[in-house]
Amino acid sequence: MLDAYCSFLILLPMLISQYLITVYCSSVVQICVLLYSGFAAAKGFFKLVSMFGSQHENWEESNMADRSPMTDTSTDVDPDDQNRRFDRDQSGAVVLFSDSNDGSKEKSLDQKTLRRLAQNREAARKSRLRKKAYVQQLESSRLKLTQLEQEVQQARPQGGSTLTSGDQSHATGALAFDVEYARWMEEQNRQINELRAAVSSHASDTELQTVVGNVTAHFDEVFKLKGTAAKADVFHILSGMWKTPAERCFMWIGGFRSSELLKLLMNQLEPLTEQQMAGIYNLQQTSQQAEDALSQGMEALQQSLSETLASGSSSTPGSSGNVANYMGQMAMAMGKLGTLESFLRQADNLRQQTLQQLHRVLTTRQSARALLAINDYFSRLRALSSLWLARPRE
Repeated sequence: MLDAYCSFLILLPMLISQYLITVYCSSVVQICVLLYSGFAAAKGFFKLVSMFGSQHENWEESNMADRSPMTDTSTDVDPDDQNRRFDRDQSGAVVLFSDSNDGSKEKSLDQKTLRRLAQNREAARKSRLRKKAYVQQLESSRLKLTQLEQEVQQARPQGGSTLTSGDQSHATGALAFDVEYARWMEEQNRQINELRAAVSSHASDTELQTVVGNVTAHFDEVFKLKGTAAKADVFHILSGMWKTPAERCFMWIGGFRSSELLKLLMNQLEPLTEQQMAGIYNLQQTSQQAEDALSQGMEALQQSLSETLASGSSSTPGSSGNVANYMGQMAMAMGKLGTLESFLRQADNLRQQTLQQLHRVLTTRQSARALLAINDYFSRLRALSSLWLARPRE
């Protein structure tokens, strides 16, 4: 018993020390486990904080880009765009993906648009400048043309004293015709305005017939003026120097072609009855045949005149033997030139008769429309001449 007790006393310190060591080791292990858990938790916390910090910076950059004036201000959210820009990971954090390619494309497109707009503005500005310069040049050319016309009118009476008696009579006759024709044009414009007002106001047939008769009679006066002027200077009338350049381009033996004028009026006078269309067609054919005959006569006259002047041109004109022959040739040429007045008179008679027969085929209101169409056609030719003379010359 005593031995057992002594043995127990001997083992008791060892048991106590072993127990203390076991308790201490378990405590250390628990403390290490706790420290390791704390470090792991802290590491995860700092990782989460850094993740949310980077996400916050990306959100701020995205908001600044959305507030930019060059971006789209629409409030609609595209689901595809939302899926493309945001992606969630397993921990629930949101990661922002910015499409740099789309941004660069939009930027390049914006630059192209701005450059194109700038080019369009510059082109429009240059166009306005060119238009302004053209208008100014037209105005200056018109003023110069008016000044030249005044100088010519002033120089004609002064230059008449230096001409021979024959040239002076021709110049006086041509000048007198130009003055009378200008007065005739003024009266023509007044009567056309009166006729246009009557047609617009739907005047009665009686009133309209009176105005149409006045305009037709006024047309007859210009043929009388041309006949008188042709006796003084037939070349002035044939050359059309009393007309504008565009009008001279379409002249035929000192005036317009009746057949061509009828072609223009056919479309202006619709609707026409079958009888009226047949009458205008026959009148056009008759005018065409008469014009062809007069044109052939003019060609034959020119050829005969050329042959007369060319015959004997190889001989010496100063020799006494050829003087009589030379004077005979000049007399023959003068006689042939005298027929020019006859051709001009026949052409004017054809024009006058064509207008008179046209009025017989048409009604009063159709005749009024025909006179207005004829006046508008020649007015456009005169306006075209003015624009042509005032055009900018490079």
